[in-house]
Amino acid sequence: MPSSFHTPSNRFRATRAGWWARLELPTWILIATIYGGWLGCVLHWQALGPWLGTPLLILLTAWYMSLQHELIHGHPTRNARFNALLGQLPLAVWYPYAVYRDSHLDHHHNETLTLPGIDPETYYVSRAGAGNGSRLRRFRNTSAGRLLIGPALGWSRTIRAAWLARDRKTALTWGGHGLLLAAMLTVLEHAGISPLFYVLAIAYPALSLTMVRSLFEHRAVESEHGRSVINEAAWPWRLLFLNLNYHLVHHLHPGLPWFHLRLAYLAERESYLESSDGFVERGYLPLLWRYRSKPAIADVHPFA
Repeated sequence: MPSSFHTPSNRFRATRAGWWARLELPTWILIATIYGGWLGCVLHWQALGPWLGTPLLILLTAWYMSLQHELIHGHPTRNARFNALLGQLPLAVWYPYAVYRDSHLDHHHNETLTLPGIDPETYYVSRAGAGNGSRLRRFRNTSAGRLLIGPALGWSRTIRAAWLARDRKTALTWGGHGLLLAAMLTVLEHAGISPLFYVLAIAYPALSLTMVRSLFEHRAVESEHGRSVINEAAWPWRLLFLNLNYHLVHHLHPGLPWFHLRLAYLAERESYLESSDGFVERGYLPLLWRYRSKPAIADVHPFA
């Protein structure tokens, strides 16, 4: 790794030292915006109507999933239990916060990144595990497949893991999630939003939207730093994904808050580009178009 990664520029150090950054005010503002926006849409659903309310709730729910990722990595506080409380509500429906947290932290081992059976977020399979389903997996690795069936396949895999575990901790986690979800769907029904409509027309598209980022986020190569992408996306995508488009920077410095990732990248851009081993993209729309019918990655991992 270039030494400059350990010695941030004076400008970046000064920005990190600012009081607003130490207090994590950007993240607190983000939390208030997402929760306030979601609640406002629900309370004013009749006035907004489904044509405006639905896309707003999709965006806010997808944004909430990005916020949950930030909470997992120790922001806005260093108290993991308090952060968990902030991300506990099942606005995104599909996963308990604790399940996402544990799985994602297991993903953050750069030396085993993308390896099937080790990295829980990999889209590769081993040669031994290829077997049936190769056509479905290849379709899932296209942009069309990732958006259409990616959420369903990912959720079914998580449910299967929970069923196989069948221990007390898993039962309590999913049971608590189910109770919170039932309460939330009841509130939505009173506001005029059908629970089935919310699940299928809001929560599912929201998860599809977040999966745009994962389409070509990691690749299986020998270079450890070449496994995570740098995507120089436009600001709407950066805001939605909280700068996780600079994914190599995030994997090298997982403790950096979202509002520092772009600053860190720009401070040492050439070093990061060199370290990425050419794994650089110029936005998500070109990526979606390029892989609209062909897989972004191979089905079988080349080293597993």
